Amino acid sequence: PVFAGMNGSAIENFSCVIYNVSLMNCTWQAGRDAPGDTHYFLYWQNSRYDDAMECELYIKDENGRNTGCRFQNVKIETEKAYFLVNGSSNGSLIQFYDEYIDLYKIEKLMPPSNITVNCDKIKNHCVFQWQQPEISHSNKDKCFKYEININYK
Repeated sequence: PVFAGMNGSAIENFSCVIYNVSLMNCTWQAGRDAPGDTHYFLYWQNSRYDDAMECELYIKDENGRNTGCRFQNVKIETEKAYFLVNGSSNGSLIQFYDEYIDLYKIEKLMPPSNITVNCDKIKNHCVFQWQQPEISHSNKDKCFKYEININYK
């Protein structure tokens, strides 16, 4: 597809990560051929039934230009979320960038918590217990596989 706007003016290296169950950070870089006065604005839609919303908390670079966004209370829906970053400049038309992302694929899981180890020297065995990390989407129990590495000293 041919997008209106100057080639090389759309953002580059767009990526998002979800952490601590419901927080999301998205970052990008200004287009390499974008004029110096270009400002970028992020809109997103969590599911097709939600309204598109503009970022509430931008991350800015040293020139005061938006190069990222912090989101709170993000819910992982079953559908792909839609992201759109458009730009404006006084002298040029700026190309937009858009992408659909499965949010569960960008979730960084918390580590297990309340880890306990009880060893019985007489029976020569140990019991490891932990609580599984909290995640924001369903099918929790199917998501986790654990691996224990034991190093004997």
